Amino acid sequence: MRAHVQRVRSASVEIAGETVGSIGRGYLVLLGVGAGDTEAAADKLWSKLRDLRINEDDEGKTNRSLAEAAGEVLVVSQFTLYADCRRGRRPSFTAAAPPAEAERLYEHFVSLVRADLGTVETGRFGANMQVSLVNDGPFTVLLDTAEL
Repeated sequence: MRAHVQRVRSASVEIAGETVGSIGRGYLVLLGVGAGDTEAAADKLWSKLRDLRINEDDEGKTNRSLAEAAGEVLVVSQFTLYADCRRGRRPSFTAAAPPAEAERLYEHFVSLVRADLGTVETGRFGANMQVSLVNDGPFTVLLDTAEL
């Protein structure tokens, strides 16, 4: 699994002009599921992200986890995180999981976040979405379970 995590002051996702998910301070997580990923990968990714100290403390140092900062989470599926651009001009997405498996693992990841935080906002799997955010920092982290 891959996650492109942005610390945000706010973020939202719209589908056909309707806001389907919106958060204040927290993380916008663009989540890609790779072929061969498992629930264990989702568990590992959330465990790392949940406890990652990338939120500022009272002295402006990145010493707080998401829970310590009382942050919110917006998770948006994004299979394009598995784009392979090594050949030609059109990316290949063969490294991404098939849609049914990707959706199952995406929902599993969301359930992990919900279990720890109570609330998580989401986009809609497979939909054409417009994502808006106010990046805080900017602070962006790329996580890949193959490297954790």
